[in-house]
Amino acid sequence: MRAGATTKILALALSTATLLTGCSLKEPPRQVAAVDRGEPVAVQELSDVPSLEGKTIGIAAKDILHDYSRVVYEQIQQRIEELGGKAIATQAEAKDEKHLANVENLITQAPDAIVVILGDAQTLTPALAKVDEAGIPLFTIDFQSEYSTNNVTSDNWNIGTTLARTMAEDIGGEGKILVFNGFPGVTPCRIRYESLNLVLKDYPNIEKITPELQDKYEGTIEDAKNQIQDQLRRLPEGEVDAIWSCWDMPLIGAAQAIDPLDIEGIGLYGVDAEPGALDLIQDPDSAYQFTVAQPTKSIAATSASNIARYLAGQAELVPSTSYAEPIFVTKENVEQVRSDNGI
Repeated sequence: MRAGATTKILALALSTATLLTGCSLKEPPRQVAAVDRGEPVAVQELSDVPSLEGKTIGIAAKDILHDYSRVVYEQIQQRIEELGGKAIATQAEAKDEKHLANVENLITQAPDAIVVILGDAQTLTPALAKVDEAGIPLFTIDFQSEYSTNNVTSDNWNIGTTLARTMAEDIGGEGKILVFNGFPGVTPCRIRYESLNLVLKDYPNIEKITPELQDKYEGTIEDAKNQIQDQLRRLPEGEVDAIWSCWDMPLIGAAQAIDPLDIEGIGLYGVDAEPGALDLIQDPDSAYQFTVAQPTKSIAATSASNIARYLAGQAELVPSTSYAEPIFVTKENVEQVRSDNGI
């Protein structure tokens, strides 16, 4: 069953406002005040945030290979500069060792703070311990760390469970699914995958096809396309009811494998609202059913504002985690979401 009742409820019930909270499959969301401590935070006016004049902020991003990472990377630099600060920006081209080296190189430049955007916890934690030892405040985006003063992230438990429940209900609570699972060390993907497994406990008639598929950062779309083509050749016709991924890029490749064959009954479910994914969701003939837009500009602005407050001696105003609520995108609401959010 494709684009079932649950998806239609989502399209009607979920607002496309940038930051929301309290939403579920059947419950309309409420708006959030910008100053809610530890709650989703709206982009605040620059007049509400202390100046970063004379401050240098180091930025270490894992990559800018997909739209989410690129926009966050660009926007946090812009926000720091708008607040009067200087940004030293590095990105590691999705290479873990280069990401680690970039962090260590920033330490030698003794910035007033360092921001880390995404990363593999096992690889990066030793470098973050060095940041702490150097007495440099560490801020993170989509990266949970014991050394982080503040982590700005989407509510990935909400994303993960809603993604999984929507998929499960769209296929009628039974069938077989293919799962891309290549990044257990990346916090958002780990949470979304754990949420999938948690939700599937309530859907015992849904089976994950094993072995799970391994996605990768470089050449993602073509690699995923090839993997799905192999699966379609290997598995009996009608064996696959849905394909899940913690991000959109593999599913763009999956759609490239499935859509030309005009196969009915396979739905694709991902996260990030990549422009290519939104184009496919907007196409009524594509298998792509569902993605989740994250408020990238607000995530970047919130991180910069928290840095400014902390460096201005307002640490009591900086929560350990700032949550940004997601926007759920379906075939029914995709045009409205794109129009409202400029994506």
